[in-house]
Amino acid sequence: MDDSNDLYIAAAAAAARRSRQARVVWGSRVVTLGGDAPVRVQSMTNTDTVDIVETAIQVKQLAQAGSELVRITVNTPEAAAAVPHIREQLDRMGVDVPLVGDFHYNGHRLLTEFPAMAQALSKYRINPGNVGKGEKKDRQFAQMIEVAARLDKCVRIGVNWGSLDQELLAGLMDANAGRREPWDAQQVMYAALVQSALGSATYARQLGLTPDQIVISCKVSGVQDLVAVYRALARHCDYALHLGLTEAGMGTKGTVASAVALGLLLQEGIGDTIRVSLTPQPGEPRTQEVVVALEVLQALGLRAFNPSVTACPGCGRTTSTVFQVLAKRIDDHLRAMMPTWRARYPGVERLKIAVMGCIVNGPGESKHADIGISLPGTGEAPAAPVFIDGQKALTLRGENIAEDFHRLVEDYIERRFGAR
Repeated sequence: MDDSNDLYIAAAAAAARRSRQARVVWGSRVVTLGGDAPVRVQSMTNTDTVDIVETAIQVKQLAQAGSELVRITVNTPEAAAAVPHIREQLDRMGVDVPLVGDFHYNGHRLLTEFPAMAQALSKYRINPGNVGKGEKKDRQFAQMIEVAARLDKCVRIGVNWGSLDQELLAGLMDANAGRREPWDAQQVMYAALVQSALGSATYARQLGLTPDQIVISCKVSGVQDLVAVYRALARHCDYALHLGLTEAGMGTKGTVASAVALGLLLQEGIGDTIRVSLTPQPGEPRTQEVVVALEVLQALGLRAFNPSVTACPGCGRTTSTVFQVLAKRIDDHLRAMMPTWRARYPGVERLKIAVMGCIVNGPGESKHADIGISLPGTGEAPAAPVFIDGQKALTLRGENIAEDFHRLVEDYIERRFGAR
């Protein structure tokens, strides 16, 4: 059977962009979402927004880690009053990342009573399930959309299954009960999420918002639920879509769940912005959620943010920890230097380095990297061949192999990516 084209199926799916383009404006800067734009990484602060300095510092940390939009909570008059000062502090620090305001319950009041806050934000996040109930819902939603339309702000209509519009859900449940073959409760939930998001988007357009000012999200906590809902969204609209599990969880669980869910959808061409909603472990920096999001996009080949270091997992042939220490040292150094290197060495984020532990796969993997080293395994001769651009360049020996290879990497980066 001829399956020669199968190798290209995944790449073609991942490259497909189904959505129209949206835009987030801050000053003279425009961040495009969807269309042909790269998938953007978003994060959210967990500081008290009233604390201007602490919030600005965390926004800066998230932006430096690679977040291209940062969301902050705007839940009280005091928080709303602080937003313009946070924006000013960020501007003084040279941090031009767009700020997204997260509104629930009282956003209609805050956006109308604090015009400086409404202007300082580049994007609003509105949850249709938390806008209001009964006859107040449409009026309060309209107040928020009218501010966005007047100020030319982008809006994410963010439906969440933990705060779904209960009136809508009850109506769909009643209608489902009358079906000849009723759906199960899960299917009704999916339909309610999609209908809430798309119905709200239609109403926002009637109120004056343009399609390129709208981003949609329907967040749930389960991987299969998220995939099902977003596949339905992608079939029924072409708005830019924001992806993410609403509560991914802690540590390995949250990381794996997010990577699987986002990877499945992005591979199908679904999704234009992403957030990895990790619960920070004690002492873990907030920026970890950004690191995971970047790694997901880089692993899929959709974007490149940092040079990649390939290292073997180790086995009985590699009882020495030299290759582990060297791989970590190289990786840590590359990540630490990237804020400077992005400007100094254009293209360095696509560098591939291999640090291998023995002769079995070491030479082969090193040849596939831009620069790689095959360290001696247990019982092997104390020599480490180095491969540069696919060719064996030299062999390192002695007590300083790690230091010598580190210098070779630095020299290679300067030679290949430095100013000419």
